[in-house]
Amino acid sequence: MTRPRRTAPPAPAGLSDANLRQFIGYNMKRAYLTIDADIRPTIEALGLRPATFSALAVIIENPDITQTILGQALHIERSGVVLIVDELEGADLISRNKVEGDRRSYALRATLAGQRMWATACKRVQEHDNRVLARLSPEERTLLKDLLNRVEAAAPSGRSGEETP
Repeated sequence: MTRPRRTAPPAPAGLSDANLRQFIGYNMKRAYLTIDADIRPTIEALGLRPATFSALAVIIENPDITQTILGQALHIERSGVVLIVDELEGADLISRNKVEGDRRSYALRATLAGQRMWATACKRVQEHDNRVLARLSPEERTLLKDLLNRVEAAAPSGRSGEETP
């Protein structure tokens, strides 16, 4: 089994990507690839994937959220949400409870094991962030989050979270 790369793969020697580096999206994607390659082993060691980690985070913060709203929050198709919820429920990290008056909906709530998992995962992801962002000061980290949130907020209506070319 090969270990995942710790950063985005470097360009082959002598190859320039300067034409692409002028674009914010390309730089954001390269940074994302670096972060993603580092975060996966961090959370996979806990039995989570990025999608299940994200879903657990939203469920912890929003007890009794429905699968439909969870999917909307994470920009995931209904079938993908069902798989994520099945995985979290199978690991006893969440419970799926009937919603009174709506036979088609389920309210999702973290179990005690899910709350404990979240605390552990949250700590490890914070350590990951500290490692990956070690070259940034606390003020720069705050500014980076603010700028990224502003970029997202500036997306045309209905397009936030869509995949870009």
